[in-house]
Amino acid sequence: MQKELRVIVASGNPVKIEATRLAFVSMFAETDILIEGVGVPSGVSDQPMSDAETLEGAGNRAEGAKQARPEADFWVGIEGGIAESGGGMLAFAWMVILGHRGRGEGKSAAFHLPPKVVELIRGGMELGEADDVVFGQENSKQSNGAVGLLTGDIITRTTLYVPALQMALIPFRRPELYQSSGGERPETAQ
Repeated sequence: MQKELRVIVASGNPVKIEATRLAFVSMFAETDILIEGVGVPSGVSDQPMSDAETLEGAGNRAEGAKQARPEADFWVGIEGGIAESGGGMLAFAWMVILGHRGRGEGKSAAFHLPPKVVELIRGGMELGEADDVVFGQENSKQSNGAVGLLTGDIITRTTLYVPALQMALIPFRRPELYQSSGGERPETAQ
């Protein structure tokens, strides 16, 4: 691994940038990590409503960051989403990390949203807006997020994202295990 890595996060959201920093520093401790956020569109709805749409949004963001800053070493797309589950709704996020020689993916833990938040989402609000209404907050998606509001900050949006980002980095940390028989890395490492 080189001594310095330039990482582009496909967002200006400080939560996503900090989670990415923590994940890269933990996985590549001997390397200087330079992180920059750049706003790029997800190419999906503002509030992804399925697992597949959320993963697609994360991948689109990573690709957009790569196009915006091709000189970097890694490009990170993070997309929060929700999905119907047993009459309620689960919240989670997908991470896609692109490198020059492959792709890694990771998914956060999922948790059920309170009925009042679900009602507002079904009425057309995004999760962050619904959280702000229910919890009397402002712009919670750029701080502790729904999970922080629900756990009293025992788990925050940042700490929820870090393990998923670490999992997405596994193919880059252990590239020898993710080589195809022809010596080339697979396009998608799952």
